[in-house]
Amino acid sequence: MNADERHHQIVALARRHGEVNVAKLAAELNVSAETIRRDLRLLEKHGLIRRTHGGAYPVETAKFETDLAIRTTRGVPEKRRIAAAAAGLIGDAETIFIDEGFTPQLIAEALPTDRPLTVVTASLNTAAWLAQSTPATVLLLGGRVRGRTLATVDHWAAGMLSGFVIDLAFVGANGISREAGLTTPDPAVADIKTHAVRASRRRVFVGVHTKFGVRTFCKFAEIAEFETLITDTALPVSEAHRYARLGPQVIRV
Repeated sequence: MNADERHHQIVALARRHGEVNVAKLAAELNVSAETIRRDLRLLEKHGLIRRTHGGAYPVETAKFETDLAIRTTRGVPEKRRIAAAAAGLIGDAETIFIDEGFTPQLIAEALPTDRPLTVVTASLNTAAWLAQSTPATVLLLGGRVRGRTLATVDHWAAGMLSGFVIDLAFVGANGISREAGLTTPDPAVADIKTHAVRASRRRVFVGVHTKFGVRTFCKFAEIAEFETLITDTALPVSEAHRYARLGPQVIRV
């Protein structure tokens, strides 16, 4: 196996499993750990993976996006802390948009149940949980269901959002960077997020630190459009300050 074939295999494994480990890759590909580390440095330079301590995870692109099953296994404690902090920002909001994805789903589970809320969402999982477990009025956006995230998209969903005025939106992204703003790989998903941002008076971004500094294919919002960015403490304080200079409060939990 030459270097190009090895690189292809590493990316394929990372995308299949959600992450890869240096030692396991070295054993499976029959090369040294140092060779794997060089491979990972090169692949990171090309924007295909992000290195971690002892391994790497895939970067989402226009042709690749992690599915919901993988998202429910990575960084769960951090995502639960982010969700709890987000739910604490509801204030007097009565109508709430909850985005697709696992962290927004955790926000739904953290919402207060002692007051009337109307929740708008594109996520089938979030809608089902709220309808079964809370007294909230749940509005599920209609449209084509994406199998990867079990969420609705296309003009049906966008049309519903364009008719709403929402108090507060909890929005996720596949990438957030100071240069490119908030991005996602799929144009159909970007369109729904754009409509949600436009329809909402207040907007809060939620996402783990690995989302920061990442750019994917479709931009749907500027950082300055958000009042708050909530992430975990692995985002360096210095980097949080750089994002805060663009307008929003940055909360690390």
